[in-house]
This record gives sequence, C-alpha cells and structure tokens, in this order.
Amino acid sequence: MTDDNFPRLVSASRTVAAPAARIFEFIADPAQQPRWDGNDNLGHADAGQRVHAAGEVFSMHNANGAVRENHVVEFTEGRRIAWMPAEPGGEPIGQVWRWELEPLDDGRTVVTHSYDWSGLTDENEHRLARARATTSERLLASVDRLADLAEAEG
Repeated sequence: MTDDNFPRLVSASRTVAAPAARIFEFIADPAQQPRWDGNDNLGHADAGQRVHAAGEVFSMHNANGAVRENHVVEFTEGRRIAWMPAEPGGEPIGQVWRWELEPLDDGRTVVTHSYDWSGLTDENEHRLARARATTSERLLASVDRLADLAEAEG
C-alpha cells in the first residue's frame, strides 16, 4: 500500500473548560507531556526544559527508550507551539507536531492538535508505520487527556 492512501496531515479539536494559559503549561513543559500523550509513545522528559521560544530544543525519551531531540519551529506564548523531532545531534526528519489554542470569552479554549508528516522522507519502515498509525482519533485522545488534566487543575 502506498502512502497516498494515508492522510499526511491529521488533526483533532475540542473545546476545553480551562483557560489557554493553564493548558499551554502542560504542552510547553516536556516533563508534563507523558501525562497526556494519547499515542502512548512518550516515556519521560527531564524537568527544567519548559519551552519559551522557537529555536529551542528539548529532549524526550520515548516509551521504547529512544531519545528524540525536538526542535521548536513555531512558538507564540499561550497560543501556539510546534516541534519537529530528530535523532540526537541530527536534523529533523520531516514530522511536525503542532498545538494551537484559541481562547474563548468564558475561560474555555478551543484546542487543536495536528500531526503533519508530509515532509517525512525517512525510509525507516517502522517510522513510516508509526506515522500512518497516527490518526485523528489518537490525536483526540491526547487532547482529551490534556483536557482532563487542565480542567481538574481549575
């Protein structure tokens, strides 16, 4: 089956009953990310890596123990963050994980999570299989877990 049969950009959105600033703290702090990962792919990240700007790099240990360096390519405090994973010391491999937050007047926030693998040129079949398996439903699972955490903190 060719990759033409798989969407290379998937996303999921929902309204969360929490302010954008609270939600963003869970996303911008890599140490918090395994708590809401709906792909069951993240193991842990060291504390003290809170992202503050595009151009920063944070490290994450995947559930299988592999380390990824995530290059932050978009950043607007409280509103938008996107990163591209890479092997340690390497260049990003063409995937973009993005979070966008749209505050609503009543303290709720529309949260959109997207995964774009249109630039993935890696021939590693395992990596391609993981990319194909990252569906809107999996992204929504992350958004739902994130919503549970952010709403509980209120």
